[in-house]
Amino acid sequence: GSASGSATPTAPVDLGSESEVPKGGAKLYRDHNVVVSRDASGALKAFSTVCTHAGCPINKLQGTTLICPCHGSRFDATTGRVVQSPATEPLAELPVRASGGKIVAGPEA
Repeated sequence: GSASGSATPTAPVDLGSESEVPKGGAKLYRDHNVVVSRDASGALKAFSTVCTHAGCPINKLQGTTLICPCHGSRFDATTGRVVQSPATEPLAELPVRASGGKIVAGPEA
């Protein structure tokens, strides 16, 4: 059995190289249940990829659309907003920053 902890990082998580997230694009980090997107100006945003409908971890990213495997909810990875029901609540936004060429998500150390 596994301890059922919080779905979001409670400590900073090093997600790897900043260059992996393209401008205007997004990258899904399945291991951490986090998606990171970068807007046209280069600003990073991160969201928890645990679906707000039934708590399923989202495992698919098409372009900048997150698709939940359980009931087909879709979210915009750049805003966290729902684009297709059954989910109605947006994804939880996480703090994210670039540090030394790495992307770090979660609370400040």
